[in-house]
Amino acid sequence: MTPAARYAAAIEVLDGFLSGEPAEKLLSNWARRNRYAGSKDRAAVRDIVFDSLRNLNSFAALSGLGQGRGIALGHCIAAGHAPADIFNGVGYAPAPLVESEYRAIEAAQADPATVIDLPDWLVEVFKTDLGVDAGPTAAALCDRAPVDLRVNLAKTTRDSAARTLAAEDIITEPVAGVPTALRVLKNPRRVAGSKAYQSGQVELQDAASQALVQMLDLKDGQSVLDYCAGGGGKTLAMAAQAPRAKLSAWDISQPRLRPLEERAKRAGAQVKLLSAKPMQARFDLVLVDAPCSGSGAWRRNPEGKWRLQAEGLQALAKLQAEILSEASQLVVPGGILAYGTCSVLTRENTEVVNEFLSRHSDYQLQISRSFALNQPGDGFFCSILHKQL
Repeated sequence: MTPAARYAAAIEVLDGFLSGEPAEKLLSNWARRNRYAGSKDRAAVRDIVFDSLRNLNSFAALSGLGQGRGIALGHCIAAGHAPADIFNGVGYAPAPLVESEYRAIEAAQADPATVIDLPDWLVEVFKTDLGVDAGPTAAALCDRAPVDLRVNLAKTTRDSAARTLAAEDIITEPVAGVPTALRVLKNPRRVAGSKAYQSGQVELQDAASQALVQMLDLKDGQSVLDYCAGGGGKTLAMAAQAPRAKLSAWDISQPRLRPLEERAKRAGAQVKLLSAKPMQARFDLVLVDAPCSGSGAWRRNPEGKWRLQAEGLQALAKLQAEILSEASQLVVPGGILAYGTCSVLTRENTEVVNEFLSRHSDYQLQISRSFALNQPGDGFFCSILHKQL
């Protein structure tokens, strides 16, 4: 595919997204209908689409136009391409620009640096929750997220894993302050097929997510429950930190949890997958990685910031409070309840924890930490709560 044909494909997907269809579904359907497109073409189209979703408002401001065509045109301008080279109608390229579109580009006065790539209602939420950090956080969410790996220290060392990856031309560097983390600098798409990944030496996991797990101070022999385990990334990180801990994982979505069995086998980890919600068991440590807006990870899932609704955010805060209260009953006296989200919003983080503490006098806050974007990875939050004896 030519670069212009890739833009044409991206316009089709963006129009579908703006009509309410999920971006991933649209990309998959496009790939099935266009089997001639190679892996590099599919990756390039995906990159245009996701870059555009991260920068939806600012790309539209660059072109002065809306819909998929206008947003893709903004991407084209931001990437430094001459619009007439891409929008030329040659072969599978987008139709040539017409005079009104040229005039729109010339008339576009908005400086993209002043445009906030959030829905209007979320701009106010960010300002309320983040204060002076609202603008920088929203701007950081417009960039691509780095690809981070967690080194399984139960199997190898960080330096050894880096050498194994480098032998396949996957170049990495250590992430400062996170002793298990490597950041991929070259050939990230090769990771899943690499020897280091296939043998369980490394897993894909954001550096901040790894840092959150390190806050838990796990010890061998502890009984540990990952209460909202999802695909099990933090479960495996905990298993690597304390290989002889008695680790259990549960998630309300059993299909999401099921792949953890194979992942744990590859990592050499012992994890008990629970098919029913634990009601009677008690644990030394319970991690609640709560369902949330995902705002700290919108670089990876930019669709989330455009699909989230105000009532949905309110419902999430209520659900988080309910889950935290449920999980608190599973902790032994003297044990630890850890609450985490991949959100940057205080209403999902400190406000939920403070409300919980106001109703549960048997718990005390030990420490809370908010991980800002790029410090060291996605935006995360974690509170460590101690249950009194």
